[in-house]
Amino acid sequence: MQLVQLIIPIEAAHRTISYLGDLGLFQFKDLNAEKSPFQRTYAAQLKRCGEMARKLRFFRDQMTKAGLSPPAWCSRSDGIDLDSLEVKLGELEAELIEMNANHDKLKHGYSELLEYKLVLQKAGEFFHSAQSSAAAQQKAVDAQYSTEGSIDSPLLLEQEMVTDPSKQVKLGYVSGLVLREKAMAFERILFRATRGNVFLRQSVVEELVIDPASGEEVEKNVFVVFFSGERAKNKITKICEAFGANLYPFKEDLGKQFQMITEACFFPFLVTGRLEELKTTIDVGLAHHSNLLQTIGYQFEHWNILKAGVLFLQQIRVAKYQEANPGVYTIITFPFLFAVMFGDWGHGICLSLATLYFIIREKKFSSQKLGDITEMTFGGRYVILMMALFSIYTGLIYNEFFSVPFELFGPSAYACRDLTCRDASTEGLVKVGPTYPFGVDPKWHGTRSELPFLNSLKMKMSILLGVAQMNLGIILSYFNAKFFQNEINICLFGYLSLLIIVKWCTGSQADLYHVMIYMFLSPTDDLGENQLFVGQKFLQILLLLSALVAVPWMLFPKPFLLKKQDQERHQGQSYALLHNSDDPLEMEPDHKSNSHEEFEFTEVFVHQLIHTIEFVLGAVSNTASYLRLWALSLAHSELSSVFYDKVLLLAWGFNNVIILIVGVVVFVCATVGVLLVMETLSAFLHALRLHWVEFQNKFYEGNGCKFQPFSFAQLKDDDE
Repeated sequence: MQLVQLIIPIEAAHRTISYLGDLGLFQFKDLNAEKSPFQRTYAAQLKRCGEMARKLRFFRDQMTKAGLSPPAWCSRSDGIDLDSLEVKLGELEAELIEMNANHDKLKHGYSELLEYKLVLQKAGEFFHSAQSSAAAQQKAVDAQYSTEGSIDSPLLLEQEMVTDPSKQVKLGYVSGLVLREKAMAFERILFRATRGNVFLRQSVVEELVIDPASGEEVEKNVFVVFFSGERAKNKITKICEAFGANLYPFKEDLGKQFQMITEACFFPFLVTGRLEELKTTIDVGLAHHSNLLQTIGYQFEHWNILKAGVLFLQQIRVAKYQEANPGVYTIITFPFLFAVMFGDWGHGICLSLATLYFIIREKKFSSQKLGDITEMTFGGRYVILMMALFSIYTGLIYNEFFSVPFELFGPSAYACRDLTCRDASTEGLVKVGPTYPFGVDPKWHGTRSELPFLNSLKMKMSILLGVAQMNLGIILSYFNAKFFQNEINICLFGYLSLLIIVKWCTGSQADLYHVMIYMFLSPTDDLGENQLFVGQKFLQILLLLSALVAVPWMLFPKPFLLKKQDQERHQGQSYALLHNSDDPLEMEPDHKSNSHEEFEFTEVFVHQLIHTIEFVLGAVSNTASYLRLWALSLAHSELSSVFYDKVLLLAWGFNNVIILIVGVVVFVCATVGVLLVMETLSAFLHALRLHWVEFQNKFYEGNGCKFQPFSFAQLKDDDE
């Protein structure tokens, strides 16, 4: 991957951009990052392209609804006129919007007419059956009067005929359709609102009905409500509106009413004919709509690519490539360094049990709202489980179970020389058996021998682990040209680690402090009893010279190389490939102008001098920082020992049940609160710092960005 400068003539810009978009291997860099979108030169063109993109998204949505898909490939023609394209897209959008509005209007009218047909049929059946029943009753009454003639009969008939018409009650009615799921509630509300002064008839519509408002197929009932009075009519109308019922009233005139009922019941083909005419109109509109979408689909991909290829701006940062991913190594090294500071297999078991509880019930906790601390702990449950398992491992090495040693892997190799051994110095222990097979010998705990042996072991082990992890970072830094900047670590502290291992293997009594100090003060003096192997003096001089050479090597070459590159660019090699560099000043883009700025050698040299001092000091401070492994491990062990000796054993010595219970409660609370919570958080933060600062600063900066080339294929996938 290389950074190059590409100059394109204006007349060939569009064709070149189209070619690069097809190729999909170039990523453009924004040279106007400090400007807002409205201050850019082509802001108006970008706004027009955005509007055309919106229209194209509208076309895609319409084609998706119609079940159409644009072809995956289209031919690209030359001589593209963006102004004509903008006008054409606007005309097509207006035509589609008008067609959609007409279609919705026709569909709504068709659904209303279909419902009206159902109302005419069902309500017509109501009225027809009512008229038939009334005629039958009238015939029965007439027949009764003719057969049971009496003196009073003519008088009664005459009285009925002369009744005042103004005193007769006139009934009104409202008809329509209501959702079947709301029919029962609709009937109850009508009854309560009118206090039972209505008569409701309902009929189930067997087939599904298309609702005019939503356009969905639903189940409905046809209803007719008979009422008396204008006040009741207003209440019924409001209730119908609340329930979303569609009202289709009959004519008030009885003659027209009879005509409509007759047509609905005996001549349904009249209404059906009107429905068929409307359906034909809708089908013709849909066919025209589909043809228009197919026409758009043939050119859609071409228009979409054209819209994207006009101008492409993307803000990116200067990336530093070829960096190793630290996450691969941190998966193991992070919980291990935590365990070095937290090593106690009793505490590790408690921590693992608490973490397993979160893991087993993770489905339940995932659906609950947890507190801040609990949610953070639950989110890192698998990392904490790894930390707990490694703590059990290092606790077995330290041979500490709540600070108590156990002879798990065999008897101790040491014994007291006499009865005063417990109060004697380290010389009070003598080796009487084979070496303890795994971890620290249990006799190293609880005596004054613990100070020189166990603590010395932890301190030197911290140095070895720190140097090993930093050297891993140095090896990884080789891939981004930082290897020589970390040469001091290898020459000095890598050599110290070698001396520690040799001393352990040979059992030498050499003073390593003396060796490292006089390596700098008197490198040519004889080592004497501090010599661990043949050729040690020559190796020390060689490593010291290498460390000294690394300082000017970091300081001088880079500024002169950058100055030489600047001179070559001014001599006409402006389009030479720019090689990767670790210095952000070298890769800083010029946002103000396209002309070359004057190279400031002094500024670059001072900048490199600061880097050199930083790495020389960091070689010492980073190694010393790993001694926190020893310090926190010692603090954890001592706190655990204090809680065990001064709380639990002290309470046990009183031979009192109440004091024993209080002591156990205090011991448990102190262990959980201090050792399992506070010490866990402390060791976690220190392990995090060792990885972020001491380990990753050797090889990882993490300021790169993903390569995102300008590609028409990628733009198509993003739109989808």
